[in-house]
Amino acid sequence: MNKEVLQEAIDSILRGDQEKAVAVAKRAIAEGLDPVEVLTAGFSVGIREVGDRFGRGEVFLPELILAAEAMKAASAVLEDAIPDVSAQKKGKMLIATVEGDVHDIGKGIVASLLKTHGIEVYDLGRDVPVDTIIEKALELDVDIIGTSALLTTTLPEQKKLEEELRSRGLKGRFKTMVGGAPATQRWADRIGADAYGEDAAEAVTKALALLQNR
Repeated sequence: MNKEVLQEAIDSILRGDQEKAVAVAKRAIAEGLDPVEVLTAGFSVGIREVGDRFGRGEVFLPELILAAEAMKAASAVLEDAIPDVSAQKKGKMLIATVEGDVHDIGKGIVASLLKTHGIEVYDLGRDVPVDTIIEKALELDVDIIGTSALLTTTLPEQKKLEEELRSRGLKGRFKTMVGGAPATQRWADRIGADAYGEDAAEAVTKALALLQNR
């Protein structure tokens, strides 16, 4: 893998430079680089660093938004270059950013990578109430529900989802995954989630494992 391209991908996200991010993504495709690797080892590294800096108060909301938009634009370019695996569907997963949280950091890249591994993804977007998540999961008959929370103040929504699934007798029907900057394996264990993904690559690995163990 061209390390120069990966570093440029990271830098474009750290600077929130959408034009540069798209240019790097197109260059990667032109050079025949693996789009999945460029996403995981390049752009997603940058967006994770921005999320960490935001959590530490080193960058602010406007910078976070610019980085997220750059990430989305680059992901769209690379996703178009990923081979279609629709004939190899392994399962269905719903993902959403929890209510009260308007950030899409990381979620988009997770969705892109899940699709490349044959998982049908339904992305409900951001600021999604628990009731809506459950209703859509039932309507779409998904196998896994994945939620993201970037803020510590919205993390309890992931716990609320687990509690609602148990109270409605649905915990056994869906597997659940949690992610986001403040989430940890310890948090997942504490609330009863089935898996925790530290980053996009791990989220894919964990999702595939959950589908295999259905």
